[in-house]
Amino acid sequence: MAEQFVMTQKNYDDLKKELEYLVKVKRPEIIERIAEARSHGDLSENAEYDAAREEQRSNEGKIAELEYTIKNAEVTAEVTDTSYVHLNSVVTVYDDDMEEEAVYTITSVTDVDVMHGKISIDSPVGAALLKKKVGDKVKVSCPDGTSYTLKILKIS
Repeated sequence: MAEQFVMTQKNYDDLKKELEYLVKVKRPEIIERIAEARSHGDLSENAEYDAAREEQRSNEGKIAELEYTIKNAEVTAEVTDTSYVHLNSVVTVYDDDMEEEAVYTITSVTDVDVMHGKISIDSPVGAALLKKKVGDKVKVSCPDGTSYTLKILKIS
């Protein structure tokens, strides 16, 4: 069975838009650059050609990744209930071990940005918080076998 990617309709629409751009705009631009570089002659020492081919490989890889994600998307309805943690919840937690608060936005795997506190519902922290309520303590199991506890202070 293929991996499912849980996301909102907005996430899904954004992925479709990005795919359309890569296929209809960027791919033809890269093909044009490759043709231009070929016209300069000897390809064995043509850095412009090599760069364009590398960009083409990267673009085609991204297209394949987006197509796979879109094909296996599970679009869920936007939930605005703040009584429990769900996709797109902003959760404030307290980490007993670190003695500090942290704020996480629970997102789909396609929208993760750890540097800005956006974590996936499939991550250890996201999975532990999912469907929990304010005041709940959750045990987060780490891949290395250790675990720690977070207390949910606020959901918005």
